[in-house]
Amino acid sequence: MPEKGAEGTMKQVPLYEQIYRTILSDIESGVYAPGEKIPSENDLADIYHVSRITSKKAMKMLAEGNRIIRLPGKGSFVADEKAFKRPEEKNTEQGSRLIGVILDGFSPSFACNILNSIQESCEEKGYSMVLRCSGGSLNKETQAIEELVNLGVCGFIIMCVHDENYNERILQLVIEHFPVVTIDRQLKGISVPFVGTDNVSASRELTGYLLEKGCRKISFVRPKAHETVTLMDRQYGFQLAFNDYGLIADEALWITSLCSTLPETMGDKYLQQDIAIVDQYLREHEEIEAFMASEYNLAKILKYCLEKAGRYKEDMIVCFDGPELFLGEAEFTHVAQGEKIIGKMSMELLLKTIHGEERPGTVMAPYRIIKRYERNWGL
Repeated sequence: MPEKGAEGTMKQVPLYEQIYRTILSDIESGVYAPGEKIPSENDLADIYHVSRITSKKAMKMLAEGNRIIRLPGKGSFVADEKAFKRPEEKNTEQGSRLIGVILDGFSPSFACNILNSIQESCEEKGYSMVLRCSGGSLNKETQAIEELVNLGVCGFIIMCVHDENYNERILQLVIEHFPVVTIDRQLKGISVPFVGTDNVSASRELTGYLLEKGCRKISFVRPKAHETVTLMDRQYGFQLAFNDYGLIADEALWITSLCSTLPETMGDKYLQQDIAIVDQYLREHEEIEAFMASEYNLAKILKYCLEKAGRYKEDMIVCFDGPELFLGEAEFTHVAQGEKIIGKMSMELLLKTIHGEERPGTVMAPYRIIKRYERNWGL
């Protein structure tokens, strides 16, 4: 595609720019609608008979011009031009100062202080918080997002549901440049601000506590069939701790089939199933010395079953999180996550996003290892 240069001479437009202009024209004419997926780099290379390097340059130009959003592992999607307008401008007429908060659940052992901290930050900044709980359901999470968008919230703080797949509605919010901050569970590879804990380091340090005590036959315990980033990071930290001691974590000792602590499978039926699983495990593994549980409620199940079997020993279970009792002592040695900081920082990042300010992609809040019978004064 030749075009005239400054002195009237003809110059050849690079192939990547030709592809860029063609797709841009298709976006502007509505061939590709906002939120719609466009052909991949490989597809474009085949369509236009060019190298992948050429098609990649075209896609890069579209992304730099904010015409598409590129989501690793998902593809490239047309950005919504209406979303380029700053959220506070879109909501000025309605006076919206509502913040949508979606958690999968909360309990005395985790997330209550996060919620209180977000509420305090909202009051301090002149915003109101609207809370919804997904109960661990992707469908309920999606419904909550739609409900709060229709209510007129100007941004979201979301603790994403434990699932192997990302919620497509959250990805759509990212494509539309709608202000979103995720907490506790990170959407790795997706350009969305996140506030949480360095689960790898925390798990490594917590497991190291058992190894330092001389334990070697240690079981890693986590919920069933949920390959989420948070759980996989805790599992990886567990394995790294063994590597630090020149050992290899024995996966044959792990328990990964429990489900009663997940929001979607709570209740007496599932709790009884989990107790039966642990009882059977203890009968088959008399050699086990200690347990590293990925969450507090799993630690409680383990303790119950060990006590029934007459095998419970002090400090043989460590876990993530635990209830903060007034002047109380820790039941298990555990990771105390910086919940108050997570809540405050998530609100700060969200307001920066709403106001169009540059913001960091990931903030790791400090954590502490609280020893058994040590008082946790909070972070």
